[in-house]
Amino acid sequence: MSEPNGLIQPGNPAPGFTLAATPDGHQIGPEQFRGRPVVLAFYPADWSPVCGDQMALYQAAAPVFDQYQAAVLGISVDNIWSHRAFAQARGIEFPLLADFEPKGEVARRYGAYAPWGEAQRALMVLDQNGTVAWSYLSPPDVNPGADGIFDALDRLAQQGVMAR
Repeated sequence: MSEPNGLIQPGNPAPGFTLAATPDGHQIGPEQFRGRPVVLAFYPADWSPVCGDQMALYQAAAPVFDQYQAAVLGISVDNIWSHRAFAQARGIEFPLLADFEPKGEVARRYGAYAPWGEAQRALMVLDQNGTVAWSYLSPPDVNPGADGIFDALDRLAQQGVMAR
């Protein structure tokens, strides 16, 4: 199910969840996007330089994600108000979900929680049925970019799992 670092591995069903996406309590989870791929981008903190650049990159790549009909969900242990300010400051339009209370519960279920109390920089692509198609754990100080995500989405497209 997982490799030595604990990250959920391809072929496993993605654990279900919903997390707060807005201050008014609107909840979002991958199940809402069944029938299309979902990118889960776990990251340590809203206001760190690497995280800001990583999330801004995914926003800039939105047209490519749209070509794959892929939903992108950013997830950290920061609270929803921090997410809101961060998204406004960086021009991020995809949902940033607050894995805030209980702290890191979703990150733990995906094997992406760091012992120092934040989400690790981990990426997952879920297929249209909610199965993990690809997962990657990046060093905390390295922006993993989007190439691995796009490679995983290409493989899904080649398998006929989704239209491109």
